[in-house]
Amino acid sequence: MPRRPRLSLPDVPLHLIQRGNNRQICFAADEDYRFYLDWLKQYADKTGCRIHAYVLMTNHVHLLVSSSLAGAPGELMKRNVSMTLRHRAS
Repeated sequence: MPRRPRLSLPDVPLHLIQRGNNRQICFAADEDYRFYLDWLKQYADKTGCRIHAYVLMTNHVHLLVSSSLAGAPGELMKRNVSMTLRHRAS
C-alpha cells in the first residue's frame, strides 16, 4: 500500500526519515557524513527549508524540517534521493 500524502503546513516542522535501500548502509565513512551535511545545507537553502535538527545513523537519517512553502520539504527529499543515487554511483 502506498504511503499516504504528507500533511505539510507552512512553518510547522515535519519529522522526515530517509532509509537506505533495503536498510543498506548510507554512510560508510566520515566523508560520507560530511558530504551529506554539505549537500543538505546547500539544498535546504535552495528549496527554502529550515533544518531544525538531524540525526545521521549508519543506515538512515532523521530530519526535522520546516518551510513557509508547503511543497518545499517534499522537493528537498526528491533532490535528496537523486543526489544519493548519483553519489553512490561515483
